[in-house]
Amino acid sequence: MQLDADQLLHRLKPLFRENFEKFGELGAAVSVWQNGKPIVDLYGGFRDARREHPWTSDTLVLVWSATKGIGSACVLHAMQEHEIKIKRRVAEFWPEFAQAGKEQITLAQLLSHQAGLCALDRRVDVLDYDAVIRALEAQKPLWPPGTAHGYHARTFGFLLDELVRRIAGKTLSDYWHENFARPLSLDFWIGLPEKENPRVATMYAPRSGKPPEPKQFYADLVTPGTLARKTFTSPYGLKTVSGMNTPAIRAHPIVSFGGIGSASALARFYSILANGGKADGQTFFPGETLEWMSATLTDGIDRVFQIPTAFSAGFMKDSRNAARRMLGPSRTCFGHPGAGGSHVFADPENKIAFAYVMNQMEQSLLPNEKSLRLVDAIYQ
Repeated sequence: MQLDADQLLHRLKPLFRENFEKFGELGAAVSVWQNGKPIVDLYGGFRDARREHPWTSDTLVLVWSATKGIGSACVLHAMQEHEIKIKRRVAEFWPEFAQAGKEQITLAQLLSHQAGLCALDRRVDVLDYDAVIRALEAQKPLWPPGTAHGYHARTFGFLLDELVRRIAGKTLSDYWHENFARPLSLDFWIGLPEKENPRVATMYAPRSGKPPEPKQFYADLVTPGTLARKTFTSPYGLKTVSGMNTPAIRAHPIVSFGGIGSASALARFYSILANGGKADGQTFFPGETLEWMSATLTDGIDRVFQIPTAFSAGFMKDSRNAARRMLGPSRTCFGHPGAGGSHVFADPENKIAFAYVMNQMEQSLLPNEKSLRLVDAIYQ
């Protein structure tokens, strides 16, 4: 399908406006690209609850777990640069990982949330990188690796970061900046420089209301001892949304949920993934790596979310049995949402990239109607 920019703008603009008028959005932006070019860029509202600072074209915002897609792309890029296949064992590159029954876990299993390392037995601080890595090395898998999957909400970013350090010899944050952000002028940061703070929208916690679906997961999320609760509280710390708004925390390169950037930067990067891995006459990802991103590695009931989910190597896919599609109609689509409403994906079949970011969170951890209505309208 070929998108017509004027027609798409005509469809998206009223829906985007309704997000503010009917659905309580404070500030937000949406960016749609096709064939490596921007088709629609919309932004509106305010960076702050007092409505003193308008959301502008260069506003940055925290995107929570949408950072995981960026982190996964960095791991896959490092693997391709060092000619590492996805069926290799993690312990080949990270020997200390091979403790407590983890010696056979493959990169494919780790990247698709099948390693059983979604929660930690040790109590370690999310800001103490070394302590988290030691805890992951000592952790026994919570299920036999490769037999099931469960969303690794907090630990996933540390697993990605350590893999890049072991394979490429640098932090994932530096890897992203050197290989993608700087050469492509992408306004997206994992560890925000101090000077960028004046542009960042303040993030606001969800308002209380009717609990979202799936009910059992959200009930477990606040119940001590459940897998969902353990998954979302280990490593511990940074449990309040307001804590994420401080410059000191923004400066931390938290790969699981700390990325800060613009909708257009996210859409532009995903546009590369949707267009054969190419941009500006350069190939960033070959076909094999793109196949890892788009091919489903696991699909079924998620041990953590307790609903059907699916994953490729580091990216979320639409499950065959999902009640609602998140990523457009094509089976090749892949992406990653962020808590509260941010959402980004690539559609290689139609060469489309989509990103939605906002600062007034909803209760849902998966994409909600504010972005999904826009996705539906693209493919109308």
